[in-house]
Amino acid sequence: MVGSRQQRRGNTRQRIQDVALELFAEQGYEKTSLREIAEHLDVTKAALYYHFKTKEEILVSIFDDLMQPIDELVEWGGHQPHTLETKQEIVRRYSRLLTDAEPLFRFMHENQATVRDLRIGELFKERLRGLRAIIIDPDATLADQVRCVSAIFTLHAGMVFVMGELEGDPEEKRKAILEVAVDMVTQAHRGGPEG
Repeated sequence: MVGSRQQRRGNTRQRIQDVALELFAEQGYEKTSLREIAEHLDVTKAALYYHFKTKEEILVSIFDDLMQPIDELVEWGGHQPHTLETKQEIVRRYSRLLTDAEPLFRFMHENQATVRDLRIGELFKERLRGLRAIIIDPDATLADQVRCVSAIFTLHAGMVFVMGELEGDPEEKRKAILEVAVDMVTQAHRGGPEG
């Protein structure tokens, strides 16, 4: 009985996060109220308040849920050999995480001031530094370091610009974005285009 109550509470929390993120993306974080979120969920504001006291708490919880798998990826990568295969796998896994969190990344891109004000952006940068440390060889040239960092940002830019702006099948676009990011890491590992 207790387990099912916790599961219902978890499902409600997830529904709140999903609806809030959708509203934040549609009309902006500042213009979205807790009342509107409650109305879209067809619950009272008090019921919403049981899970989250503020919309900031909702947004931070969404972000925290994303950070956990990124932290796990960084942890995993830190225990792997520093090989090309490891770097490519990091890029592939990170691409899947971004795909799963596409609405949040769109929100982050479109609401950069809010992200900065809530310090979510700084926490995210810390995670990116962890990924960067794994895919950059310590003795890499500056150009190869840039290739590795650019591979990560290719995945980010792909979420916003390629997925949202270019015509085509979404799955094909995801594959193309990943292919370019993996190519950059591969070139960097081998010492550049001529490598």
